[in-house]
Amino acid sequence: MKIKAIAAAFAATVLTPFAMAEDQSDWALVIHGGAGVIERGQMTAEREAEYRAAMHAALDRGEAVLEAGGSALDAIEAVIHGMEDDPLFNAGRGAVFTAAGRNELDASIMDGATLNAGAVAGVTQVRHPISLARAVMERSRHVMLQGEGAETFAIEQGIEMVPPAWFFTERRWASMTRSLERLGLDLPERPEGAPELQGVDHGTLERDEREHRFGTVGVVALDSDGNIAAGTSTGGTTAKRWGRVGDSPILGAGTYASNASCGVSATGTGEYFIRLTVASRICALVEFQGLNLQDASDQVIQDELTAMGGDGGIVALTPSGEIAWSYNTPGMYRARQTAGGDPVVGIYGDED
Repeated sequence: MKIKAIAAAFAATVLTPFAMAEDQSDWALVIHGGAGVIERGQMTAEREAEYRAAMHAALDRGEAVLEAGGSALDAIEAVIHGMEDDPLFNAGRGAVFTAAGRNELDASIMDGATLNAGAVAGVTQVRHPISLARAVMERSRHVMLQGEGAETFAIEQGIEMVPPAWFFTERRWASMTRSLERLGLDLPERPEGAPELQGVDHGTLERDEREHRFGTVGVVALDSDGNIAAGTSTGGTTAKRWGRVGDSPILGAGTYASNASCGVSATGTGEYFIRLTVASRICALVEFQGLNLQDASDQVIQDELTAMGGDGGIVALTPSGEIAWSYNTPGMYRARQTAGGDPVVGIYGDED
């Protein structure tokens, strides 16, 4: 989806959409907070304001790191930390529940300069899965850890742990309950340590379920050294079963970064993103077929993913500062900023 051209800091000419000058080494940042049936008139003004504020706050965290000369990896971790602690998003404290009544969290991170990467799946007591994914990348000889083994590694590395009840939110529990009732499955016991039962407005709940079908959060960052990195964190899908793992912790599907092409973070129906290897596919179109980032993103999301019956979206960024996002859902929480530029936050499809 095409975005109006922006001006780079101190530049005197108008650049192509989302692009900075080739020799410019300033930073850039693009973020998503999930895609879904997000439509005008279906969200209260108060809730919309909350999401816009949360996306602006995410940009602020990334800007603070990058403006100070920090790395793209540091910026990703800072941005996602806040989103993992924000119950608005399906990551960390706002994560959805599995059919067993658990919050099982996935995350991944990738360094475009080295192609090093780390990922975790199915963790239940790690406050910031994105930090654990980075620890896997930097402090182990592996790329992906899962479940109890990942949490053992987290404890050994001093990663912050919290009780499972830390992630509990009433609306996510109610959403899981509704899903299991529709499926005719037994309801799990309320988690130990969860607050006493609170009422949930079912109109709001139905709207939330439409809007947050894909609530993954993700970031791609470019630092002043010209390096890109990408990271993604999620609670998965409501009422998922049998240890299901989606695309978010899978390199090439939900996350990918290479200084030779681009960085991508995805959100959507993970099974399709895995089968299509969405993130690396976009980067391959840029690197090997010479497509610009927006065209590559649209080809994969608007054409290939849609043809398969998948839905969701991505945000992407090149080492030259070209930014793109593309989604085939009615809306996606998204934001971008470049050095010296104004922040841009979007929710609905008609804001592009």
